[in-house]
Parts: sequence; structure tokens; C-alpha cells
Amino acid sequence: MADCLIALAALFGWPVVFGVSLGCVLANLYAFISPIDVVLGPIANFIAATLVFMLRKRALLGCVAGAFPIGLIVGGGYLWWFFAPPDIFGLNLPAWAAMTVSITLSSLVAVAVIGYLLLQAIIRFGIAKMVKTES
Repeated sequence: MADCLIALAALFGWPVVFGVSLGCVLANLYAFISPIDVVLGPIANFIAATLVFMLRKRALLGCVAGAFPIGLIVGGGYLWWFFAPPDIFGLNLPAWAAMTVSITLSSLVAVAVIGYLLLQAIIRFGIAKMVKTES
């Protein structure tokens, strides 16, 4: 669920980019899997949030694009070493490919669906204006 915050980089910029990256370090230290996860997970979040920020004028596209680094780096890069790959529609995929598809799809839901809806709600209800004027 924390990955839905990546979409907020479209509105709040670099503080969110660095915040979701540092938050990922802390979360990965708390729910420790491997030092690889502590290093590569935050790199994936940094790239994802940077893409969202760079494409902020087309926020939905940015959110969709931001899901792919997470799927490729986390799913295809290393997570399949630690967990059994999911069954993807009965296809007989290699472990790294199945995990890449699974993590990419879940990141699309988190960032491009939930995150984008959160972003739109913050904009629509004027929450962003309240946060920016109070800080």
C-alpha cells in the first residue's frame, strides 16, 4: 500500500521522491528479506517516483510508467530468489518472468490505480492547497 504514495510525486515533487525512497529503506529494514532488498527496493522506488515527477503534466501516464521499474527491478531482479513464483494464468513462465509480471501488475494497481485516484482526490478536494499554504 505504501507504493500508492509514489503517485504524489506528481504534485509534491522531490520531497515525495526522496520520501518514498527513504521510506522503502526503513520498511525493508523492518520487514527484512535481504540486503539486496534494502538497496534495490529503494532504487526502484526512486526511479518510479522520479518518472512520475518528470511526467507530472501527464500524471496518469507517469503513474503507469512508474510501476514498471518496480516490477522489473524488484520482481525480475531479485524477489524471485526468495519467494516461489506465482501462477500467471496457467502459463509455464520462468520464475523471474512470473515474478516480474506479478510485481508489475500489483504495482500498476498500487501506483496507477490507487495512487492516481489518491492524487486526483487530493487535487479535487483542495488538500494540496491547504498543505502548501500551511507549510
